[in-house]
Amino acid sequence: MTLGFNPHIQDLSSPHIPEAQGWARAYDGSLGPLINLSQAVPGTAPPPALLERLAAAAADPEVARYGFIEGEPPLREAYAAHVSALYGGRVRPADVSITSGCNQAFFAIMMLLARSGGAVILPSPWYFNHQMTLDMLGLETRALPCGPDRGFLPDPAEAEALIDERVKALVLVTPNNPTGAVYPPSLIEAFAELCRRRGIWLVVDETYRDFLPRGVNRPHGLLADETWREGVIQLYSFSKAYAIPGHRLGAIVADGRVVTELAKIMDSLQICAPRAGQTALIWAIDAMAEWREGVRAEINRRSEAFAAAIRDVPGWRIDSIGAYFAYVRHPYHGVPVERVARLLAEERGVSVLPGTFFSPDGETHLRIAVANVAAEALEPLPQRLAGFAP
Repeated sequence: MTLGFNPHIQDLSSPHIPEAQGWARAYDGSLGPLINLSQAVPGTAPPPALLERLAAAAADPEVARYGFIEGEPPLREAYAAHVSALYGGRVRPADVSITSGCNQAFFAIMMLLARSGGAVILPSPWYFNHQMTLDMLGLETRALPCGPDRGFLPDPAEAEALIDERVKALVLVTPNNPTGAVYPPSLIEAFAELCRRRGIWLVVDETYRDFLPRGVNRPHGLLADETWREGVIQLYSFSKAYAIPGHRLGAIVADGRVVTELAKIMDSLQICAPRAGQTALIWAIDAMAEWREGVRAEINRRSEAFAAAIRDVPGWRIDSIGAYFAYVRHPYHGVPVERVARLLAEERGVSVLPGTFFSPDGETHLRIAVANVAAEALEPLPQRLAGFAP
């Protein structure tokens, strides 16, 4: 007898980040330190005051007990006030659920909104964990192509053509992972109107909201009036914004009835957000506002430094850049992009991800995580790229 596995899990591809890390480990260091532009990890350590509060909370015996399913009430209250002020609307603590990272938030929301056999629209290229989540849940991924000719922005009219009775939700990620594209507020609002009219959910993943380009204070105006309660769900990552990814903290903003239903899933999963991190964030949301703004300015500086570094390298072209990421066209037509990415890491000490990790049509592009390294560390990049021949 052969024991089997769930085919939805067995058919998944191997995790991409460990694969890229393996390529980087093969680099011998002959050209200098590795330039790691692969994984979207905070390139700035959290401030000492936050670390002190994390340590103090972790040492509190009360924090070692079970917490609240929807998250610690003071944190839900603080985040609701923060989001209300940011968007000029009304978000109640009952509209907030604190999760163990933004990926868990997405998983739980998709489990709530659609059942096996349903479909969800993802703009392509997409964040690979989103597509993997849909596969695990037995949901069809409906690809909404977004090409470089339009700055990797999705088209509402093309999305509407994909909607039928099986489609339960449409997902937007802005600023986008992997392309870095920043969706204009009017475009996001057009998608909200489309979803409202066609009776499907709009899920907006704002993991990289705090790293918008200079002069852009908020991604959209969806929460400015009460119509957002009619089908808009917003996801966020404290892990990225506060440089504490090891604490796995995310948030969902949705109408209270969604949060109430979601609690059934969260209670069943019993994967509650770490209480020490939640306790520290109650202080950090207001106290670290200036620090977060400084990090945003630094990441914008790194984006500019990357653009300057690659500008004069023959054949290389930035097709989109924003927040954490750049989506870059490489010049090696006909060479499989995974070979390009692997040899860049192994031979030139430049670790990036191939576009095929994010889209079946990603052969011509590489995703660059520009926020990972200081601007000064990018100085050797032009020479390493110019001397590369896969």
